[in-house]
Amino acid sequence: MLQRPRRNRRTQAIRDLVHETALQPADLIYPVFLHADRVDTPIGAMPGQTRWSPDGLLGLAERALEAGIRSVVLFPKIEDAKKDRVGTEAGNDEGLIPATLRSLKKQFPELTLITDVALDPYSSDGHDGIVADDGRILNDETIEVLERQALAQARAGADIVAPSDMMDGRIGRLRRALDSEGFHDVGLLSYTAKYASSFYGPFRGALDSAPKAGDKKTYQMDPRNRREALRELALDEAEGADMVMVKPAGPYLDIIREVRDATTLPVAAYQVSGEYLMIEAAAQSGWLDRRAVALESLVGIKRAGADMILTYYAMEAAAWLA
Repeated sequence: MLQRPRRNRRTQAIRDLVHETALQPADLIYPVFLHADRVDTPIGAMPGQTRWSPDGLLGLAERALEAGIRSVVLFPKIEDAKKDRVGTEAGNDEGLIPATLRSLKKQFPELTLITDVALDPYSSDGHDGIVADDGRILNDETIEVLERQALAQARAGADIVAPSDMMDGRIGRLRRALDSEGFHDVGLLSYTAKYASSFYGPFRGALDSAPKAGDKKTYQMDPRNRREALRELALDEAEGADMVMVKPAGPYLDIIREVRDATTLPVAAYQVSGEYLMIEAAAQSGWLDRRAVALESLVGIKRAGADMILTYYAMEAAAWLA
């Protein structure tokens, strides 16, 4: 035989010479949960993950940088007393997220701080947008609140704001709002193709942000659709997105590849809580090698075309890769 592909697989050194996909700690973004309590609290819905206190989060940030993780995305658990139907607390300059941003930026200026822009943690209805009396999600009224939220985050030191709400037209509105206040350097990472997925359950438990009524299918994308992701991508590019995202990651590798092939913008993918928990549950039962499967899943997401990956394995994966 003239062709023996196995020659390129014969030793680890040769495999490392010819490998096609490189995963490194700098590719990983760590999603971090926080609350205003003074005690760090393990999250029952997501074994191995923690809802961090302000002091605990500072310690985590230091460990993340030491591990080679340069970027975190912040998700707040807001106490019920501060929630209302229009997410007023989202735009509070003295709220949990702005206060946390100021603290992190002061102590760790080299850490890239990414924020979630959506109303579900702040809404008494648990939706990403304002809910009308008849149950409709109000698109344009929601964007007005999102503008205030993004500006509060930018004023506090956010490097990148990441709208996850899936309202139509919000990227252009947020870009103009940020620019009008002089925040030309604050990046926009758009949740471009965020699907109405059943894989989000543990995350909603971590933030107590599940919808109180109805579902999110009128604004998040239908899992049966592929071409629609390219329509959303074209709109986000035209409206000024700096980066785009596909969420979830593992069940949507085909969408990651479609988006990667269709844009020159950096592409992110979010390995969501349900993906994480499936690996954790199988590993705890002894059916899977946790480390090997977690790394393989991340390599698969990177191979599909993601430039960066939001993953709850970020800290451990960085150590494994080192």
